[in-house]
Formats: sequence, C-alpha cells, structure tokens
Amino acid sequence: MKTFKKLSLIFSVFLITFFGEIAVNLACGGEIDPYDYYITYFHNNIEGDEYSPFAYNEMVYLNSETDVESEPDINSREWAKFLNVKKEDVLKVMYKTDSATNVKLINFDGNVSQLPDSLKQNSFIQALDKRKESLKYYLFAKSCEPYANVEFSLWDATPRDTAAMANKADEGLKLTASEKDDFLQLRYAYQAERMFHFAGMHSESKSTYEKYIKTSKLNSSVKGWALALYAGSTRRLGNPDESAFLFSKVFASNPERRVQAYKNYYYTSSPVQGALKYAKTNSEKANIWAINGFGNADSGVESINKVYTYEPKSQMNGTLLVREVNKLEQDLIQANDIAKIGYNYYFSDNEKPKYRDSIKNINLKRLNEIRTFAVKLATEKKYPQPELGTLTAAYLSWMENKDFMASNYLAILKPDKLSERLRDQYRIVDLLIKAKNIKKGNPFNENDLLPTLKWLDEKRFAENKTLPAGQYDYDQAEKRFTRTTRNFYQQILAPAYLNMGDTAKAALAMVKGDMANKTLKENSLFQNMSYQSISFWQKNLSPKSMQGLAVYKSKAAGDDVTGLLASALNQLKNDDFYELYGTTYLRTHQYDKAVQMFAKVSPSYKYFAPENWYGAESESKLYANPFIETINDFPKKYVTAKASVSKKAFAAEMLRLQKLLVSDKKNEALYYYKMANAVYQTGYFGNSWFLISYDWSSYDNSNPAKYVYDGDYKKAQTAKAWYLKARALSTNADFKAKCTFMLAKCLQKQIIMNANPLSFYYYDKKNVKWRNFIKANYNNPYLKELRFNYGKTPFYAVAAGECSYLGDFIKPKTQN
Repeated sequence: MKTFKKLSLIFSVFLITFFGEIAVNLACGGEIDPYDYYITYFHNNIEGDEYSPFAYNEMVYLNSETDVESEPDINSREWAKFLNVKKEDVLKVMYKTDSATNVKLINFDGNVSQLPDSLKQNSFIQALDKRKESLKYYLFAKSCEPYANVEFSLWDATPRDTAAMANKADEGLKLTASEKDDFLQLRYAYQAERMFHFAGMHSESKSTYEKYIKTSKLNSSVKGWALALYAGSTRRLGNPDESAFLFSKVFASNPERRVQAYKNYYYTSSPVQGALKYAKTNSEKANIWAINGFGNADSGVESINKVYTYEPKSQMNGTLLVREVNKLEQDLIQANDIAKIGYNYYFSDNEKPKYRDSIKNINLKRLNEIRTFAVKLATEKKYPQPELGTLTAAYLSWMENKDFMASNYLAILKPDKLSERLRDQYRIVDLLIKAKNIKKGNPFNENDLLPTLKWLDEKRFAENKTLPAGQYDYDQAEKRFTRTTRNFYQQILAPAYLNMGDTAKAALAMVKGDMANKTLKENSLFQNMSYQSISFWQKNLSPKSMQGLAVYKSKAAGDDVTGLLASALNQLKNDDFYELYGTTYLRTHQYDKAVQMFAKVSPSYKYFAPENWYGAESESKLYANPFIETINDFPKKYVTAKASVSKKAFAAEMLRLQKLLVSDKKNEALYYYKMANAVYQTGYFGNSWFLISYDWSSYDNSNPAKYVYDGDYKKAQTAKAWYLKARALSTNADFKAKCTFMLAKCLQKQIIMNANPLSFYYYDKKNVKWRNFIKANYNNPYLKELRFNYGKTPFYAVAAGECSYLGDFIKPKTQN
C-alpha cells in the first residue's frame, strides 16, 4: 500500500499537472536551420568559393550539395570550342530542351526544318547538320541517355536493362575504335565505359578506360568523369583503398564533380592511410588529407598541418583553417539565455561542472593549436593570403577573452590592403573587440560602434533584397552578414544593456537583430520579429520597460545608436504596444493602469487565445474565465467564447474588486477570496494562464522562476497572500476551509518547482530532489490544518470526494 500511495501521489500531484495537457500552446522556435544552429561571426567563405561545399556544418553532411562549377557549362564550353559555335546554343540543346523537343532531337537526321523555330537558328544544331560525324556521336549519346539517367524509386524498383546497356557498350567500343577524331573518340569511349559500368560489367568498364581514355592526350573534363567511373569499378572489384585514392584525384581535377567524388571517397570506407598508399606526389597526398579534414566534425588539426606541409599554397589550407575556427565557435561560444538558438531554449546544460570544465579545457587547447598554425601561416608567407592567419589569430584571441592580444594581432593588418572578404571580416573582428567593453559593463561610448553597425545594416540588406515568399528562407546558407548582425545585436548588445538594467534598450537590440529587410512584412513589427525576440518582449518587459520604450520611440530619428535601434519602433502598431503594456500591469496587479492601457487598444483587436489542439473545428480556441471556482486543476475548466473574460474585462473586474476592498469592509474577505481565485487561475495550472502569459508548455514547471510574473504563474504567491488575508478576515468555518484548501494547493506549486520534473527515479534513494518532493507533500501544513481544523465542514466533504490529491494526503498514513 505504501508503494501504491506513492504512485497515487505522483500521478495526482505531478504527472497530471505535467503531462495532462502536453502542450496547450507549446512555445517552440521552429525547426533548426542547418546553417544557423550555433553562434558564428567568422564567415566560412572568406577564402573564396572553390571549396565552399565543404565548409563546416555538423547538422548536414555537406554545407552545400551544389558544386562550385557546372558540368553542363563545362561540357557545353568544350563542344562550343570544338565546333566553333556559341556555348549557350550547346547548353540549350543538350540540357535545356523540353520532353517534346527532346524526342525530335533523338531522331534528328540533320533536317533542321523538322525542329521547332526556336532551334532552327541554333548554331550548335547547324554545326551538327554540317559535321555528320559529330551528329552521329550526338545521336549515339542521346540513345544512351535513357539507360544512364534512370532514377531509382522504392515504389517502382524496375531493374536496369543490363543486356541493352551491354549492347550499347559494345556498340560504343566499335565506334571508338573506328573514330579518327580524338575529341569524338574520347567521348565514345566514355559512353562505352559508363554503359559497361551501369550494366555491372566492371572489368570491361575498367579495360575501356585503360585502353582509350587513360592514354588520351586531350585535356578534357571527360577524362575526370571517366576516372570517377573507373574508381567506382575498382571499388566494386574489391579494392576500396585504390578506389578512394582515385576519387581523391577526381576531387582535385574536376570541381564540377567534386561533391560526388567526396561522397564516393567516403563510401569506400577506406582509412586515410589506405588511400595514401597509392599517392606519389605531394599534391595527391594533400588532397587525401584535405578530404579527410573536410569530412571530420571533430578536431582537424592533423589534417590541416599535413595539407600545409604538402601544398602550402593551396586554398584548401584556408578553407580547413576556417572550418576549425567554425568548430571552435560551436564549442566555445555559448548562446545567451535571452536568444537561444535551436531546441536548447527549454533544455539547459545539465552536465556536471567538472565535465564541462574538462571539455572547455580540451577546446581551449585546440584553439591554441589552431592559433599557432594561423600564426605560422601568416609569418611563413607561403600561403597566397597570409593575412588570413593574422586575422584568424585575432579572432581566436577574442574568443579566448584575450582582448589585448586580439587587438595586437589586428593592428598588424592594413585593412585597405586586404581582399574584400578579408576586409569585411576585419571590420567584424574589430567591432567585436570594441564591443567587449560594453559586454563587461565598463564605461563605453556606444556611438563608437555606429559606423560599423550602419555598414552591417547595408551588408545584410543587400543579402535580403526581397522578403521570403514563405515561412522558411531557402537561401540561408549565403546570408552570413544577416547572421552576424543578428548575433551581434542579440548575443552581445542586448545582454549588455540588460546587465546595465536597461531592459527597454535590450528589447530594441533584440528587434534590431531581426530587421534583415529594409521593408517589413505586413508593415508590422511583430510579424517580422523572431521567436526569440517576441519571447523576450513578452516575458521580460515590465511597466518601467514599456515606459522606456515609449521614450525611445520619440528618439527614433536621432543619428546615434539609440536612433538606429529605435527606428523599428515606428512600425510597432499601437494596438500591439498597448496590449503588451496593459499585460505588464496585469502581472504587477496595477489594475487601474492596466484598464487605461487596454482602453487605448482598438475595440476590434483580437486578444491572444491559444489553440485547442484536442477540440473540434468549432472549438478551435481556448477561452478563459478566471472567476470560476475549481477544486481540481486538471482538467482545466475552459469556457465558451461567450462566457470568456478578456484581458480588458479581467482588468476592469479586478479593479472593481480592489475598490470594494476599501468601500465595503464588511465583505472584504469575500473580495480577497475572489481576487485570489482569479490570480490563481492565471497561473500555469489555471484555466486563464493566457491572461498574463503568451505561451504554455509542459516544460514550464521544469524551469526555475525568473520572470517578473513567475511568482504568480509558477508559484501562486499573490494568490497565497490573498487567500491568507481572506481566511484571516472571515469567521465562517466553511469559507476558511476553502481558503485553507487553496493555500495547500498554492504551497504545492512551490513544492513542485523544487522537484526534478524530468526525473522518474521514483524509488532511487539517491534522488534527493524527488525524495524531498514526496516528503514535502506529505508534510504540507495546510493539509494538516484542513483535516484537523475544518474536517467537519461541508466543503471538506466535497473536496475529499472530488480531489484525489486531498484524498491521498489527508488520510492517516504509515510512513517508512
């Protein structure tokens, strides 16, 4: 029975509260953006775009699946040179025709009149008409396309026609042997090789490559495409190490096939030493180490040192160096609590301090290793842009909070002599170093930042010339200045203002971080704010903060940082402003001022009502009435739209009750009781939580109280104080029983807050929080008072019958 009683306690007191409405209005920030899940200020493209698909990104396999060069463009360019025609005409015919035109091209016999008007004047078509050997190859290549370009589908797993492909391969070999022109012969051989390859005839595919393609003296990208097939066949025939080496050669020689070669290198599962067995030149060794560095989400110190040893001039060094910096950013720069990125909004770091410190020390050791390499890159000057090393050393020093060292490194550089991307990064690092004073709370002239902040605005506006059509912006990978600007305002400037006690200015900085476009969507500030900023405004602002915002709004035209921050307030709608203003007064129980604020809100304004996820379509919203009395918190007793009480009506009624406390002393106890009930219902556990909160989550009780209204929302503190007054002012035993019961529930909320809601080790004697939670509930003093002082009242009988919580705890128990 003891075990049963404990389970009864757990389910009636805690689990119903915690899981009963998994999330009436779950506060979540949307899906994680794979290009924006950690704080970064060091742009991953400052060394150019040649290896941009391999920039650091732990969330996806590659930072981009798109090669930096286009295979259709390259092939069209080679054909254009061979036939002396326009490259665009080749591209149009080979890669950009519709299905109907494509059918006509497959059967093209040189008669231009059979083709659409759009192709009759095409220089490539005209050249094929004149050069029959080229037309012959073109038609053969078109006949191979249906076999080469088969898309695999789980729903239609039709096997490839290997016999037909083998016939095509044999045909291609004959045409290769008979062709005299080197350009066409190479392409015939490639078609034969890939038909053999796709047919699973890998020995024949390899021999075709060795006989006709490897020996070709032409400088053509086709040789790289053929080498990729050769590497694949080598793997299929049982030599993954050699295959990995061959794919590394394609990676180096063919930027239009680099992503594919990179993937195939890893598909071989060959260790780095396996591929290195076949490497003869420094360049080949450097490429193998670079691929391993690009595929390493952990420390890549070994790879970057090896690449630099073998090929110090290669741009791969710069890309690998920036990768390592980006990794360190993820590991060392912590997202501020007011602007968390990703799912860690609700989940704090629960790792033990010793473990955390150990990991930090490991990352700091890596930081020093990378900085040493960066300084080496800068001082030896073997790399084409040694300034990257100095700039990296400055940024890493800033990350390590060694501002003096960071400034000294930066002083070595001459910004006007840097390339554009390095110069941009220089300005960002310089801004970060200057902003350290404000972050530390030191005396600081914020207007020193103004020129750089204006420059950042222009940079991000250039990245966001149009508003995204949908909810998600699919071009996030390229919007580096947008992320940098947002991170600076929300991770550095806003927390600094908050530490100085200027919450209003912190709110402005949060909004400014979101203003990526010159024009706002729907001309509404809240429609353009991120979840983090909206959450900050709705949770952190107080009446004093709202007064500050009103003052800053008047300074929006100023040519200083305050004016820059406040400029967005001109597009804050009055209804949104006064609704939030009124809510801050509800939270502080200044109902007279709340009434004044809500009076400025338009009559047609729709106050927030959460979605009813479990209701019928006609009951899509939840509605509150905080003045009803309830014995049980669960299920919450929501009401119909007609019976609902808005924020404006709630403020008016609470003001009326407040006045009656003074004018009608005879019923003072009743008024305190009604007000206590109303405030209790605005808590996390009540039916009217959305009168003071803008979201509700099952995780709310797992987070400590930190907002100005959490005393009511999570702990029922004001309700408890008013129930105590009501009980003290009354002489009616039944009324006192009601007050005592509600006092027990108020205290229970504080007990729940002290538990560990994510822990379910009910019988773990080491779980002190859970053990204390059980003990505290058994010893709730108000339950004892209720039983011994008011056990014979009518209310006691009703409550004991309806409330399992009361039934569990007021009966005598034998303790362990």
